[in-house]
Amino acid sequence: MIEFRAVSKRFGDKVVLDDFSLAIPEGETTVLLGYSGTGKSVALKHIVGLIEPDAGDVAVDGQMVNQLGYDDLMLLRTRIGYVFQFAALFDSLSVGENLALGLRRQGLEASRVETRVAESLKLVELEGAIALRPRYILYDEPTTGLDPVTTAAMDDLMVRARRELGATSVVVTHDLRSAFAVADRIAFLYQGRIRQVGSVAEIRDTTDPLVREFLEGRPTPGGGGHA
Repeated sequence: MIEFRAVSKRFGDKVVLDDFSLAIPEGETTVLLGYSGTGKSVALKHIVGLIEPDAGDVAVDGQMVNQLGYDDLMLLRTRIGYVFQFAALFDSLSVGENLALGLRRQGLEASRVETRVAESLKLVELEGAIALRPRYILYDEPTTGLDPVTTAAMDDLMVRARRELGATSVVVTHDLRSAFAVADRIAFLYQGRIRQVGSVAEIRDTTDPLVREFLEGRPTPGGGGHA
């Protein structure tokens, strides 16, 4: 399980996360939804220790990420797949070669690496986030800049990856159609805090006026900030 426990984070004078608490259920896809700049991507980066909280804790399988030493943090990251918003691959290598790099670091034999790369490419149609068979998969705005058809295909890949791998997934997005397509549960962020958590149906039918404004595409003053 992933847990955020009263996490606060600021950059300079800007408060990004403010007493942020959330538990991510095992085996489900939780979508972090909200306006651009409300702390969604910052929250995601805390899970893998790319950012440390100013206060509070982030726990993964009972381990406090912000208290781990280098070796233990590296070991934790082998259980987590991270799909960045923008490409984070070596452009001098093929997709398969990029996948193989991570597998070789885990000490897999050459024949095993080749088999695993082939399986992963087939499963995600060249999407390379799951070669290490992660326990968790984190998606940071995976459909940004994609056309509607490609977005739908990406949504389908996320659903299949969870179903076939049994991984717990966390998806950061402000795309409603994508959120409703992939989520088991949605957590709506506003100004660095959880405003509402619920199933897709519960969020669709919300009576919270601020969440309602977001769903209906109406502007809300003060909705911005860091992502």
